[in-house]
Amino acid sequence: MFPQAVTIAGSDSGGGAGIQADIKTFQERRVFGMSAITAITAQNTQAVEAIHPVPIDILAAQLDALNTDFAIKAVKTGMLVDEAHIATVVSKLKYFDWGPLIVDPVMIAKGGAPLVSEGAITTIRQALLPLASIVTPNIPEAEVLAEMPIESATHMEKAAKKIQKLGVKTVIMKGDHSEDKQESRDYVLDGETSFWLTTKRIDTKQTHGTGCTFSACITAELAKGASTEYAIRTAKTFITSAISHPLGIGHGHGPTNHWAHRKEFQQ
Repeated sequence: MFPQAVTIAGSDSGGGAGIQADIKTFQERRVFGMSAITAITAQNTQAVEAIHPVPIDILAAQLDALNTDFAIKAVKTGMLVDEAHIATVVSKLKYFDWGPLIVDPVMIAKGGAPLVSEGAITTIRQALLPLASIVTPNIPEAEVLAEMPIESATHMEKAAKKIQKLGVKTVIMKGDHSEDKQESRDYVLDGETSFWLTTKRIDTKQTHGTGCTFSACITAELAKGASTEYAIRTAKTFITSAISHPLGIGHGHGPTNHWAHRKEFQQ
């Protein structure tokens, strides 16, 4: 059966992040993508101008509808808005057989706007992460989840261990917010093993939706039955290519290029 995956996240009217980025990524990875929308946002490459949470009963109905009709093999979460929305997602995922759960703990937009309420953070830590197979925080998000400052590679390793103790097996700490101007280094703690993913840092503002795209690619590969490490390394290659071949859309933090991996961009 054709691989199927779900994203539970917010809608980005600008098309660069959220469910739009996830569905584009699923499609490029040859996985049929579905969505449950948590919030409608009014945003572009410059700012998030408004957020309208989807009513809880509609979120629950979306999840139930998907569960009754599809053979879902992996699921990811993005922006989950607040405690009530997270609790609804958690209550459903506890009983759905949807395969591995990948949590992209979306908390802050590229432009700095908060995307979840303060109380939601505690709910993510205590209720959502124990269900997750993988969590993919950037450094600011990891600082919140681990409740510690992260200013070095040693800090990244320590924070990953603290986050892992919340119940999630694999922590991928993205180093895109580090001060290293030459390299981007991601730290992966997978069970008891760990490794670093290192790429040349790309000087660009075309980075809107990078976290969504990276986690969506991991989700797609896991839906196809790939190992965790293979999925992570594939996603790193995919997002590096997406950033390396910018589209130049918008006047702010432009979106990544989801089809950059295709041969015509590699010539």
